[in-house]
Amino acid sequence: MNNKPQPISLMIMAKEYRIACDPEEQDALVHSAQKLDMQMRKMRDSGKINGPDRIAVMAALNLAHELELVKNQNNQLNQKLNECLNKLSQKIENVLENR
Repeated sequence: MNNKPQPISLMIMAKEYRIACDPEEQDALVHSAQKLDMQMRKMRDSGKINGPDRIAVMAALNLAHELELVKNQNNQLNQKLNECLNKLSQKIENVLENR
C-alpha cells in the first residue's frame, strides 16, 4: 500500500485548495475542511464579519477555542478515570489481602 502523501482537493468558501496528505488521514482532513467551511459560511452569512481574511481568522479562533475546551474536558475525564481505577485497584488489593 502506498503511504506517500497524495494531493487532495478541498473546497472552502468556493475556493479550491490542493493539499498533500497521507492516504489514511484524508477522510479526517476532508471532514475538518467541511467543518471549517461551515464555520466560515456561518460567519459570513451573519453579516457581522466582513472580508475573507477576518472570517478565516475568526473561524480559526473559534475552532482553536473549541479544541482547547475538548482537550480540557479530556484531561478532566482522564484524571477522574485514573482516580476511579486507583480506588478500584486499592479495593481489589484489600480483598486479596484479606483472603
